[in-house]
Amino acid sequence: MTQGAVVDLRSDTVTRPTPGMRKAMAEAEVGDDVFGDDPTVIRLQERVAQLLGKEAAIYVPSGSMANQTSIRAQTQPGDEIIAHADSHIYHYEAGAPAGLSGCSMRLLAGPRGTFDAAAVRGAMRSTDSHFPQSALVVVENTHNRGGGTCWSLDEIARIRGVADEFRVRMHLDGARLMNACVAKGHSPTQYTKYFDTISMCFSKGLGAPVGSAVAGSKETIKRVHRFRKMFGGGMRQAGIIAAAALYALDHNVDRLAEDHANAKRLATAIANMSGVSIDVEAVETNILYVDVKESTGTAKSVCDALREHNVLAIPTAPQRFRAVTHLDVAAEAIDRAVAVLKSVLSSRGKS
Repeated sequence: MTQGAVVDLRSDTVTRPTPGMRKAMAEAEVGDDVFGDDPTVIRLQERVAQLLGKEAAIYVPSGSMANQTSIRAQTQPGDEIIAHADSHIYHYEAGAPAGLSGCSMRLLAGPRGTFDAAAVRGAMRSTDSHFPQSALVVVENTHNRGGGTCWSLDEIARIRGVADEFRVRMHLDGARLMNACVAKGHSPTQYTKYFDTISMCFSKGLGAPVGSAVAGSKETIKRVHRFRKMFGGGMRQAGIIAAAALYALDHNVDRLAEDHANAKRLATAIANMSGVSIDVEAVETNILYVDVKESTGTAKSVCDALREHNVLAIPTAPQRFRAVTHLDVAAEAIDRAVAVLKSVLSSRGKS
């Protein structure tokens, strides 16, 4: 098969600013955000607070910092965080709950990155001094390792009820919250009203080059602000990148539906290929996981073969790889990825 343009399905973090976004960045009015006087950052923070239905918001450099400043602002060393065993804060944030906040993790099982209120109730600690204290429940929506799973509003409401009963706060890792909103037809506040803090990311499907935000009460965001500084997240003329986030909110939310449609098309095509398998019904948004039969080789060997033809995906386990659709992958790029994968599998002659 001849080489073609790169089809990068490693992550939606690889998106590049569009010409319109670059123009907005170049023309952004800036100040010094550490002094609190960057007008574009201020506009973004006000916009996010309104969008998520909270009193205040703060702009931070990354999704990990958004999650970890939220955790630090709502816990004490020795506390325990309840989250799914496949959660991003546990697997991909460098042990930060322990390292930065001194918190242990109470990990729950459940289908595709979700859990229910009964599991949360069972995980709550008593106030006996022998135990860590339950302090925070973290929900990830959509759920990355779950395959872009969208949470049920009804289940979140039930979990909130348990959290209130035990006087425990809740944090939403909403890095891909807008994907969930578009996929399910919900407004952001239908999700966020159940949470004390929310993180959301601009540099994934929304296509900005960098940045996330945390929203919550004024008092909580004041604490988040302090820990942003402590963790090294203070930025100066950040309006240049905040302008990209504002542009993303204006132009790149509704179009997430295109990414979801492309992911479903890709999954449907893969389901008809020999040597691999996929749960098409589990593809709700823009993330899909493909299982590679042992007779075909390892996931890494398949991804290495794809790379030779400029199609990029990430092995996440010995027999599984991930593909993520985004605004830099048009429908014709999906067609090319399908053709390349079919050719790679066919050359192995396995079924």
